[in-house]
Amino acid sequence: MTRIAFYTGSFDPVTNGHADVIAAAASLCDRLVLAIGVHPGKTPLFSAEERAGLLKEVAMPLLARHGTALEVVTFDDLAVDAAKRAGAGIILRGLRDGSDFDYEMQMAGMNATMAPQLQTVFLPASPAARHITATLVRQIAAMGGDVSAFVPRPVLAALKARFARR
Repeated sequence: MTRIAFYTGSFDPVTNGHADVIAAAASLCDRLVLAIGVHPGKTPLFSAEERAGLLKEVAMPLLARHGTALEVVTFDDLAVDAAKRAGAGIILRGLRDGSDFDYEMQMAGMNATMAPQLQTVFLPASPAARHITATLVRQIAAMGGDVSAFVPRPVLAALKARFARR
């Protein structure tokens, strides 16, 4: 039986925190589906296609070490519905701190009611990644700050290129 895990996010941009969760997930599943949430009311820094490309570039080497297959998808509906379409049995969520835990527990409870066949698994962030948020990375990069400690190299290059044009 193939273990399929589903990890959602905006991934705008992909951070070392996301990479931390992806690396931890590699040993938990046979296939990891990275699902980019697309919300028509939000204007992301990177397009869904750009985020998918960056996710693949960052995730493939992390997953290859464990022989874990990768799939990147987009979704604009409920995560549980997208997870079911992907054939997932596990929804992965990263936790940075207690406030993440409180919110994610509520979400896990709602998801369990809507899709009891899906199990939510929480992955705690490593100490080096606990403080990283995509929102802060975007803000720092937009103001010309150095985000090299917070994002993988391909993402750093993409951020530099994006803000060089502005």
